[in-house]
Parts: sequence; C-alpha cells; structure tokens
Amino acid sequence: MPVVPSTSARSIDLMSTLIEPHTLAALQDFVERYPRLFVLTGAGISTDSGIPGYRDENGEWKRSPPITLQDFLGSIASRQRYWARSTVGWPVVAKAEPNAAHRALARLEAAGHARTLVTQNVDGLHQRAGSSDVIELHGSIGEVTCLDCGAHHGRAAIQQKLIDENPALLDVIAEPAADGDAHLEWHDLGSFRVPACPDCGGLLKPAVVFFGENVPKPRVEAASHALDAADAMLVVGSSLMVYSGYRFCMWAQKRGKPIAAINLGRTRADALLSLKVEAPCGDALAALAANLASG
Repeated sequence: MPVVPSTSARSIDLMSTLIEPHTLAALQDFVERYPRLFVLTGAGISTDSGIPGYRDENGEWKRSPPITLQDFLGSIASRQRYWARSTVGWPVVAKAEPNAAHRALARLEAAGHARTLVTQNVDGLHQRAGSSDVIELHGSIGEVTCLDCGAHHGRAAIQQKLIDENPALLDVIAEPAADGDAHLEWHDLGSFRVPACPDCGGLLKPAVVFFGENVPKPRVEAASHALDAADAMLVVGSSLMVYSGYRFCMWAQKRGKPIAAINLGRTRADALLSLKVEAPCGDALAALAANLASG
C-alpha cells in the first residue's frame, strides 16, 4: 500500500527542488514513521558528481556490460582492454566531489535517521561527504590488490605507473563510463603494458567486485545484521537490477520492513515498494534533510 502523507507533515520549501509537495511530504512521513533506516545506494546517486551510471530509466544497459572476473583472469587481452580504459576513465572518479545527495545522507546519519549505509558504489563519495557507518558492498575503486602476494596499493600510485608505461594514452580522448571506465577503442591496444605488482610482479586487480564475482561474505553478513536492526529500508539511486542489491529488498519484505525508493525510472523491486519517489536524488534528499532539521 502506498504511504499516505500525514496531515501533520510540515510545510516544505520547494523553490529549489523538482519534487511535488505531496511526494516530498510522503517521503518525510516515511522517514519520521520509521526512524531507524537501512539505506542502500546505487550509481544514480553519483551521477550529479559527474560519474556516469550503468543503466537507463528502464533498467537496461547503456552500453555493453562491464568486464567479468572470468574474462579479466582469462586473458592478457582482456586485462589490456580493462586497464587501458581504466587509465583514461579513472581520473573522472578521482576528481569527483560529493554532491547534494551524499551530503544529505550524511546529515540524516548525523541526526540519527540512518543507522547504516550500504552502497553498491565504489567511488568513496559517501565517506568524503561525512558518512561514517558505510559498508562498501562492491569494494573501492581507490585501491588495487595483488592476487599473488595479497599486497594492497593505492590506485593513484598505480595510475602513475600506467601513465609512465603507456604515455600514448595521454593523448587519447574517450567518453567516461561508470566506475572509472571509459568508452575506448584504441588501435594500439595490443602494445598496452598491464601494470604488475610493485612488490612481487604479480597480477593486479582493482579492489572491487567484478561481475561474476561473489561479494565477500563478511560484507553481506554485516549488511544483513544492519537490516535486522532497522525499522525500514530506503533505496537511493539504484535500479536494483543486480542481485547483490536486490536481495536486501527481498529480505526486507520477508522481515516485514517497509521499503521506499528514490530513483528515476524502473527498479527491479517496484512491486515491493511502499513508496516510490521518481525524482533526482539530490533534490529529494536535500529538501528532506533540510525539512527534518528545521522541525
């Protein structure tokens, strides 16, 4: 059943938002009714920071699906293609700044409305905005791991190594894609030098969960425990087409916890939602946080 705005909902300043008054009132009522929120975010929350999303408003891929773990491990050509694209695309993520949606969620956490924030994003923008209790379900693009010796390296250092060993890419212009990728079809891809571990010369992989790779069990368990402790679930900027995020909606329904979503376009969990706000994440969350603070 849809959430009906309460008659006591406070007035909302809509001058700088694109949110209908009754929609924002319903969102505020949801948050006030369920004060301990489990928040799940996706790529849609970071698009205002200049990081492209994966899917369109129908939940379909905007391009070919990202590389799978099997492909990355299976051939040098796949690793050359991945790292070449990443060399060009990663600076977009590295230079991105938190936007109004990230900052609003940090304010909601500080005010006690959001206990734990689980993100499917790998950009680290929630932490930079001030959120402290963040579970990065899919890891962090800012780190690189050696699959042979287990050493961890900062992505910035590996980026310099990539540029030093592949200077021709400095002159390549490509359209950025999601999570530090880029739409790159380079004629000299076969000559690209894949980075090796500075410690042992082994195989490096970004510290993120690739498609076809399982989310580490401790992260899933930590997120599940956070859901148990919550009154309700709030999804922000995710189509939920990937099972690793969608399963939390399934678990929330089984545990009798209402679900609200702020997302432009279709989500996989539409049938499970008590409230859906089809509006820009930044507009909706900034207005919500300001109104809750003023009350």
